[in-house]
Amino acid sequence: MLFSSKGKHRRPNKATRVATLAGVTGVAIAAPLMAAGNASAATASEWDAVAQCEAGGNWSINTGNGYYGGLQFSASTWAAYGGTAYASTADQASKSQQIAIGEKVLAGQGKGAWPTCGVGLSSAAYSGDTSTPSTPSSPSSSGSQDTTTTRTTEQPASRSAERPAAQKTVTTPTGKKVKKGDGEYKVVKGDTLSSIAEKKHVKGGWQKLFKLNKDIVADADFIYPGQQLHLG
Repeated sequence: MLFSSKGKHRRPNKATRVATLAGVTGVAIAAPLMAAGNASAATASEWDAVAQCEAGGNWSINTGNGYYGGLQFSASTWAAYGGTAYASTADQASKSQQIAIGEKVLAGQGKGAWPTCGVGLSSAAYSGDTSTPSTPSSPSSSGSQDTTTTRTTEQPASRSAERPAAQKTVTTPTGKKVKKGDGEYKVVKGDTLSSIAEKKHVKGGWQKLFKLNKDIVADADFIYPGQQLHLG
């Protein structure tokens, strides 16, 4: 910086040099702390994978099965972890807001909140970002404590926290047992993937249905009454 009209440089005084060094040192110290703030959180791609597994990647899904949004939160879990500060149910909240609550559920319940779909999540806990609602504090009275416990246990944290679909079966006409699934549409006699796709207006037709339910439908020509298929 020029300090005189003659263009001569003036050597900074001692106070200026100390202030400059302190400023640089402050940045050097603060940067690692800032970077470490979210180090414990699961990555966005990991949450995308959970949403793909739970809800076909649809963050706004509400099929009426009691679970909402991309991470398929039960209403009680969404409320217990502060989600109602964003929206009444998860399907009405943004992706980033659902992930913020997902981090809190991960910290409180672990991957078991999504036993089928959460296997790829980082195991570290919620980072405590102050930009999201805080987890409700423990009530002081014993009566309130009992109410909170009921709210968080009356329904599993997520759809996949229910009994795994692999343990549920239906019996085919030949007596063979096949996986039942846990989707929102229950197959009835006479149904085909094509007829279901047409009736329920599934984008992508029977091919999309087959892809969504490949874990329980081995052959697109064979589905059985009682199986529960995902529609999206």
